[in-house]
Amino acid sequence: MALLETVEHAVKGPIWDCRMCGQCVLHSTGMTCPMTCPKTLRNGPCGGVREDGNCEVVPTMRCVWLKAYDRKERLPLLPSWRRHFDDLRPPVDNRLKGTSSWRNLVTGRDRETPDGWPDAAPHVAEV
Repeated sequence: MALLETVEHAVKGPIWDCRMCGQCVLHSTGMTCPMTCPKTLRNGPCGGVREDGNCEVVPTMRCVWLKAYDRKERLPLLPSWRRHFDDLRPPVDNRLKGTSSWRNLVTGRDRETPDGWPDAAPHVAEV
């Protein structure tokens, strides 16, 4: 792992349980990493959220998306990020796994359309 990736993971890992997907969407998910969802769903909860709000795959874990919704409602510093919660995010480009989302954002690599994806694929809203 390069220096930037090491620093990014050291900052984001302990705070947000960052999985280093290379396409960070924390700003649009209530500062909750959707990659912590056992199904890695990036656009909202699946149909299997239990009555108590826990995950169907890991019954002892609160649904990542319910946690994200609660957190986005309480964001004190950047309430403008709340408007991005309902944005449709493209699927994860697994080629970016383990790379720095900071570098990918600056270079635009996180917005490149992989081969085989429609050219009109929706893009992550910019901060």
